[in-house]
Amino acid sequence: MPSEAIVHVVDDDVAVRQSLAFLLASEGFAVRLHESASAFLDSVADASSSGCIVSDVRMPGIDGIAFLRHLRQRGFALPVIIITGHADVPLAVEAMKEGAVDFIEKPFDDDLFLKTVRAALDRQQASARRDAQVLEIQARIDALSERERQVLGGLVAGKANKVIAHDLGISPRTVEIYRANVMAKLQAGSLSEVVRMALLAGLPADEPKRAS
Repeated sequence: MPSEAIVHVVDDDVAVRQSLAFLLASEGFAVRLHESASAFLDSVADASSSGCIVSDVRMPGIDGIAFLRHLRQRGFALPVIIITGHADVPLAVEAMKEGAVDFIEKPFDDDLFLKTVRAALDRQQASARRDAQVLEIQARIDALSERERQVLGGLVAGKANKVIAHDLGISPRTVEIYRANVMAKLQAGSLSEVVRMALLAGLPADEPKRAS
């Protein structure tokens, strides 16, 4: 877990905040406590911060459901775990529809709670790695020439070299050269990896067009 990852505990009950803080700190987690959703939104400005949020679903002012909506509106990608009572399961389900990654019913087992927090942090780290990978791939795609991008579009569309060649008005041999350039610039070892990278970056399967 990155050293900067923080578990934010959002609960209006001071006893719950302190109890969870002690439990998390005893397991080596960095913890920040917030007495309300408003307090979190006022004090945490960096929407790209690393960690997760543990929030009660019933709180005065901004409740857990509204909190999730505020987080989404402000661009926060931190995974949120909702704490709920037995009678609030419908609210917990609604929270998951609003983007919460999990919910825990009170009273909960300490080991289950810690396991859920670790899973949320792992998920956040995986998402951050994926975002970094997409940015790196996009930078490689941006370095392609216009013709190389056209050939890449044909490959993503599943077209054979000779079909791409016909569409572009060039020879199949020339397509092979451009294809090799694309693989080299994308640092891909196979055609399947080229396609996977293009799809990961959200590149559409462009219809190759003849040069005018």
